[in-house]
Amino acid sequence: MSKFVLVHIGFEQPTKEIMTAWIKWFEDIKDVTVENIGLKPGKEVSSEGTTDIEFDTQVITGFTIIEVEDLDEAVKIAQNCPFITSIKVQEVREM
Repeated sequence: MSKFVLVHIGFEQPTKEIMTAWIKWFEDIKDVTVENIGLKPGKEVSSEGTTDIEFDTQVITGFTIIEVEDLDEAVKIAQNCPFITSIKVQEVREM
């Protein structure tokens, strides 16, 4: 088994339908979920300075860490997510 991070991209104001879909997805993956991490607005720091992070279609809104056999299985889980813009799926590497 390997750990994968699903990076959730995009935000829109949640409706009842959106929340219901997310709750169902989280329930469907509870057996492989290691952790869910939601993010609030923050700051982006670069050599250009510091700017506010706006919650829009390109913002990272959270991470879901899952433990599954391989990348293909992680992608299948991501494909069933009610994502707003996209989900990036990456395997966790040891540091």
